[in-house]
Amino acid sequence: RLWRLPLWKEYFEQIKSEVADMKNVGGRPAGAITAAAFLMNFVDSGIPWAHIDIAGTAWTQESSPEKSYIPKGATGVGVRLLVEFLKSEIKRS
Repeated sequence: RLWRLPLWKEYFEQIKSEVADMKNVGGRPAGAITAAAFLMNFVDSGIPWAHIDIAGTAWTQESSPEKSYIPKGATGVGVRLLVEFLKSEIKRS
């Protein structure tokens, strides 16, 4: 599932810097949103874009007997999402 996160001005405040143009991290709270706010600075207006935050679930450190279906290493999370998105875009065009 996907849902749009808010990009309110308060989030852009979190990436302001006193020594650089901006910071590339706004802190732990609202990390996905401040990451999107950072990326937004590099996209021309009118260009559709998305920040898909998969960092927390893209890799597992270890496997366990209780979760043997989740191997250690890359999880592949997001692959199906991107494939389905591309398929829907092809149908639309």
